[in-house]
Amino acid sequence: MASKPLKDDPTDKDLVVGPPLRSAVGLPSLLASIPLALSEMGPGRAAATLLHMNQKDGFDCMSCAWPDPPHRKTAEFCENGAKAVSWEADPLKVPQSFWAQHPVSELRERSEYWLGQQGRLVEPVYKPAGSEHYRPISWDNAFGIIARELNALESPNEATFYTSGRASNEVAFIYQLFVRAFGTNNLPDCSNMCHESTGVAMTQSIGVGKSAIHYEDFAKSDLIIIMGQNPGTNHPRMLTALEEAKRAGSSIIAINPLPEAGLINFKNPQRPRGLIGKGTDLADQYLQIRLAGDMALMQALAKRVFEAEDAAPGSVLDHRFLEGHCIGLAEYRQHLSTLREADVLAATGLDSAQIDELAQRYLLAENVIITWAMGLTQHKKAVDTIKEIMNVLLLRGNIGKPGAGPCPIRGHSNVQGDRTMGIWEQMPQGFMDKLGAEFDFDTPAGHGYDAVQSIQAMADGRVKVLVALGGNLVHAVSDTAAAQEAIGKTRLSVQISTKLNRSHAHTGEQALILPTLGRSDIDEQAAGVQFVTVEDTVCAVHASQGRVAPISAKMLSEVAIVSRMARAVLGPGHPFGWEGFADNYDTIREHIAAVVDGCENYNSRVREPGGFVLAHPPRDSRTFPTPSGKAVITINHLETLALPAGRLILQSLRSHDQFNTTTYSLNDRYRGVRKGRNVVFVSPSDLSALGLTDGSYVDVHSESEDKVDRVLRGLRVISYPTAQGCGATYFPEGNVLVPLSATAEGSNTPVSKSIIVRLEPVPAPFFG
Repeated sequence: MASKPLKDDPTDKDLVVGPPLRSAVGLPSLLASIPLALSEMGPGRAAATLLHMNQKDGFDCMSCAWPDPPHRKTAEFCENGAKAVSWEADPLKVPQSFWAQHPVSELRERSEYWLGQQGRLVEPVYKPAGSEHYRPISWDNAFGIIARELNALESPNEATFYTSGRASNEVAFIYQLFVRAFGTNNLPDCSNMCHESTGVAMTQSIGVGKSAIHYEDFAKSDLIIIMGQNPGTNHPRMLTALEEAKRAGSSIIAINPLPEAGLINFKNPQRPRGLIGKGTDLADQYLQIRLAGDMALMQALAKRVFEAEDAAPGSVLDHRFLEGHCIGLAEYRQHLSTLREADVLAATGLDSAQIDELAQRYLLAENVIITWAMGLTQHKKAVDTIKEIMNVLLLRGNIGKPGAGPCPIRGHSNVQGDRTMGIWEQMPQGFMDKLGAEFDFDTPAGHGYDAVQSIQAMADGRVKVLVALGGNLVHAVSDTAAAQEAIGKTRLSVQISTKLNRSHAHTGEQALILPTLGRSDIDEQAAGVQFVTVEDTVCAVHASQGRVAPISAKMLSEVAIVSRMARAVLGPGHPFGWEGFADNYDTIREHIAAVVDGCENYNSRVREPGGFVLAHPPRDSRTFPTPSGKAVITINHLETLALPAGRLILQSLRSHDQFNTTTYSLNDRYRGVRKGRNVVFVSPSDLSALGLTDGSYVDVHSESEDKVDRVLRGLRVISYPTAQGCGATYFPEGNVLVPLSATAEGSNTPVSKSIIVRLEPVPAPFFG
């Protein structure tokens, strides 16, 4: 019952635009997911996957890092989780004949959607230098090519090793071990492009770059502030937690330039009210903020907190907490005394009454959670913005107590666990020392390349080999044309993948695609069926075990691929037990227990129902592993993003039927877009000011400091109720507009949410 491969690449000729929805999930989500799962996988595979997804004895969803509730429902998955597993567990195979029929030059012209609809990759393939075609190759020969090219480098630093957040803790640990045994710290990952700003900011403020709450804290909060986040599409199961919080008496504030349906009203498909009733209204206040205005808003909120303290001394600030656990209060208070309301209003696009209401809600709440996602992390001042969130929370002691704390929401299923396991180009020396002691080798010194730096190094000829453990780097990173050209300069690019994507079409002189098992596949090795572990967004670590038979015996698990690659590269005499790692994943977990802080007795603890939660000193005991031993209230200088006349601030975002760069369909149900993606959302007032009309077509030109004319052509304009002065288009198509050098201060994350653009009218395209 597998679907057939998509024959023709669809165009936007049938694009349909309707009004945006003001409610999320409900019966339409069931109709969009269950029939799809049945048609893509068949009844048997659909039942085996959906009924085991996110269960204690099942596998972890691959589509986001949202934590699992303590008490699981029978259907503990969302619409997009069902689409993700349908996409992965589809038994459709890419046939061997495909490679002779489709040269790489043709694959470059295909859309991400078309590539993903060709089926699962089931055998290793190799594109030799000078060839236009991949061809099947044996596993041994594939590993031999990797060994030949890596060992021919003048320095290990001439290779870079990318990682997707889909990888398990076990493969992440041995991957970084292999890379460091090879001799480099070049370990970029997808976090470099999304939540790196969060990790930098929170580490500077409280010493830990992770969420400081438990799942249960949502229902214990008085107020939840959601910033730069669209849970209805990107983390749909979060809506259940928000509904539970509302039922327990919490208020919710949404801060987002776009009106997101999931933050307005939630129709829970597991409750009668959600299927046939009105659902639950979520946001009590919705602030449609101007892009890049969040830092100004947080400073204005903090200033109002100080003003309330001045009006009623001793009753607003948490003086005991501040005196015992924080530094920098007096300096911060003095700094904010010069904040001008006019600057705040210009930066945010809000009025004083809206900010006053936000402040009043914050002052009335004893326990406050602030959550955010990539709407905050991908700006020039992203790190400072998140430090301002930490300041606001610290002023009233909203950390280290029930129902309160910072909660960054990770978008990829194990990106946080990969970092815990050592996937980072600048791991702390303590981790490196323990890794070297455990395996008796000298770990490489110095920082490696992050994702942006890796692309720059390929462009400069400093990196000659790229190995990617999952992901779609060429399409996920900024400045698409520059990234494609840079990877084309490498000697070899290696992609460990489940399905085709654009990184298989834009390659080095030589290229390998190595097919791997997915999260839902049964993973049987010499010691029997294996499980892996993952870490969710609230630091909970738990087991994940696939439940459906792999569709081909030629695929290997990620652990087996990395183990065999390491043995081939490092040689038969290398002392690490690579074969044992692949035979029995318990051997990897024993090493994790010895190296990774908080993972003692790892094998036994992950076998407990639901796993365990990693220690988090600020959350658990209000202790702060900063240099001073206290939380730091920081001073950050407001810098308003200048918007020239006739220009917009553009952000890129996902459609509803999308996970990262993977496109499940050409629909974006909540925003009213069907059968197309080449659109740009613009407010009615901006359309009028720019002399454009709804339904007209434009080329979008970014205006950057380097004066390069980057263009996204032929987008249909959609009149949309976004914040004035702001526009939006889809990711990853919008990446072409973001210069590689345009990154956040302190984190080097691409500034994909604050691109200055101009819209130039063009004739409507002819589709033939």
